[in-house]
Amino acid sequence: MGALSENLTQFLIPIAALVGIGFALLQWFLVSKVKVSSYDQSNGYKAKLIEADEEEEGVDNLEVSIKCAEIQHAISVGATSFLYTEYKYLGIFMGVFAVIIFLFLGSVKGFSTESEPCTYNQGNTCKPALANAAFSTIAFLLGALTSVLSGFLGMKIATYANARTTLEARRGVGKAFIIAFRSGAVMGFLLAANGLLVLYISINLFKLYYGDDWEGLFESITGYGLGGSSMALFGRVGGGIYTKAADVGADLVGKVERNIPEDDPRNPAVIADNVGDNVGDIAGMGSDLFGSYAESTCAALFVASISSFGINHDFTSMSYPLIISSMGIVVCLITTIFATDMFEIKKVSEIEPSLKRQLLISTVLMTAGIAIVSFLALPSEFTLFDFGTEKLVKNWHLFFCVAIGLWAGLVIGYITEYYTSNAYSPVQDVADSCRTGAATNVIFGLALGYKSVIIPIFAIATSIYVSFRLAAMYGIAMAALGMLSTIATGLAIDAYGPISDNAGGIAEMAGMSHSIRERTDALDAAGNTTAAIGKGFAIGSAALVSLALFGAYVSRAGIESVDVLTPKVFIGLIVGAMLPYWFSAMTMKSVGSAALKMVEEVRRQFNSIPGLMEGTAKPDYANCVKISTDASLREMIPPGALVMLTPLIVGTFFGVETLAGVLAGSLVSGVQVAISASNTGGAWDNAKKYIEAGGSEHAKSLGPKGSDCHKAAVIGDTIGDPLKDTSGPSLNILIKLMAVESLVFAPFFAAHGGLLFKVL
Repeated sequence: MGALSENLTQFLIPIAALVGIGFALLQWFLVSKVKVSSYDQSNGYKAKLIEADEEEEGVDNLEVSIKCAEIQHAISVGATSFLYTEYKYLGIFMGVFAVIIFLFLGSVKGFSTESEPCTYNQGNTCKPALANAAFSTIAFLLGALTSVLSGFLGMKIATYANARTTLEARRGVGKAFIIAFRSGAVMGFLLAANGLLVLYISINLFKLYYGDDWEGLFESITGYGLGGSSMALFGRVGGGIYTKAADVGADLVGKVERNIPEDDPRNPAVIADNVGDNVGDIAGMGSDLFGSYAESTCAALFVASISSFGINHDFTSMSYPLIISSMGIVVCLITTIFATDMFEIKKVSEIEPSLKRQLLISTVLMTAGIAIVSFLALPSEFTLFDFGTEKLVKNWHLFFCVAIGLWAGLVIGYITEYYTSNAYSPVQDVADSCRTGAATNVIFGLALGYKSVIIPIFAIATSIYVSFRLAAMYGIAMAALGMLSTIATGLAIDAYGPISDNAGGIAEMAGMSHSIRERTDALDAAGNTTAAIGKGFAIGSAALVSLALFGAYVSRAGIESVDVLTPKVFIGLIVGAMLPYWFSAMTMKSVGSAALKMVEEVRRQFNSIPGLMEGTAKPDYANCVKISTDASLREMIPPGALVMLTPLIVGTFFGVETLAGVLAGSLVSGVQVAISASNTGGAWDNAKKYIEAGGSEHAKSLGPKGSDCHKAAVIGDTIGDPLKDTSGPSLNILIKLMAVESLVFAPFFAAHGGLLFKVL
């Protein structure tokens, strides 16, 4: 037994979650102190007091803030109505898929309600397969709801904070940074705490039925991860198609053809573009990281339940993954106070280092936190399930597993930053290549993306080897959790990006002065890099998570070993490696065809609405919002179906070995494609911003906005948009989701799978 008693564990985990929620509400309260003049339908405008220290030159403050409130209102309404429509579709999907889970798992033993001998814990009886089917279905629905809630809350906070960031920018860049960062923290802490709390409550409720059958209990809990990720997939793909259709349409017609600035209010697609940032980058990202977090915890719990922890019913050691997450919330809380209260940002150049410092502080503090948890919660020696044998492990082994995952995450974050931030040579080289046109820009950008894969893969490979040698499959699941343990800080710096992007858009549309726009641009450029770091984390953790889930699947499906030389496995491997390309093709083409419609609509409005270019007539924003909404809801179904149906079809018709091959293949190729796509897109975006900002002599020589060089950079940025915001980030969900789905359905595939090979 570890030093922590069971009662203390039962007390500490929910307390940590509640502290996280409390801290998020506190940050929300601090953000809400910035007043935006309220828009009241009944008596027109009721202007509240706008606090601003410096009066803006020649602009009536009241008028500006009323405009900000109007634009904020439009973005918020657009985002909310899109998510409501999307969730209606997802509600139908949830219902159908819940029935599929119940029928497939219930049929394993022909829907019998008899108790059966346990699979691992020999000589004991476990609850019937029908119970597993029912509880897996409930866990799936809980995971799905928590995932949807995470995304929705994030979007609400972001649309609440964007105009407030713009208004604070009048008082200086440091003030605006703190508002954007605090709002990101609201989302980060709510998500980390909600995910932990719902999982903790589910385990305790399920325990009322399962009693001592922990094997069945934690097998059914894996449905939680499946629910989380399946919602994330549709959120990510749908949101990604929405945001990029609008972005590409707005950029191509606005900047390249009409030569008007980004986010100019004359551009009909501008509201759709800003709505897109919230539904794609915020709601999608929130659901995605929640999914990773839920799955790595579920994988660790499942492996532990068939090891000595589960067999000896040692609740504290069993809850080790949950205690690590609780510690993560506390560590991130301390880290956030550093950013908002200890260091004040005075200059634009301090923004990016401050965000990077967040990552470093949270990692260093968390390392100490992991050490404390490992020595208090775990016995000094125990055995872990290792494919049919028991592996003897010491508690410091697990400390190293979690810590190496955590530090690998930091390495991936920093490497991503090096390749996507315009402070370093890779992006500056890409910007420089724009001198000879868009073609060289594209060539350089692609090369940068491929090159940026090298070090992250070595980091992932090292953490896999070390954690597997120390603690078998459980070690890998814990390494994934280590990478995600500082999820609250990671999400805060990630959500900060789209919030500042929106703030810049609002400043431009409200006609604020050039100096304000410069401040919001600086916040936005740093936000681009942090978004890339967030994607790096999501992809790295997805690789570890899906490997851990793969191990759990192999042991649950009763496969002795996965031999690449058997034809059954090899065909799976080669088909699995193809899936990320098929998936990317679908999502890229969806963005392309939606963008095509958007470009035609924007051109039509510029050509047919008299006085639009002069600024005397208003564009029809609603039409563009409708194009994006319709396209994304229609186009998210095929890629989603590909991911959800592949494991079911392969497992049922080709059997468990071929499915093992498919999972391994998709993991190996998906990680590479995802990292390179995300970083290529991020680099092109920041190369364009580097030229626009003109911060150095080199950047000035590449031209002002509108030069040939700048136009080439905009084309690169436009190509990169679907790569970095649609295909890249959705791929990490593809690899996780297929693995967790295979694990949930493993009992069915093991009992009834492989129909074709039985016939042939």
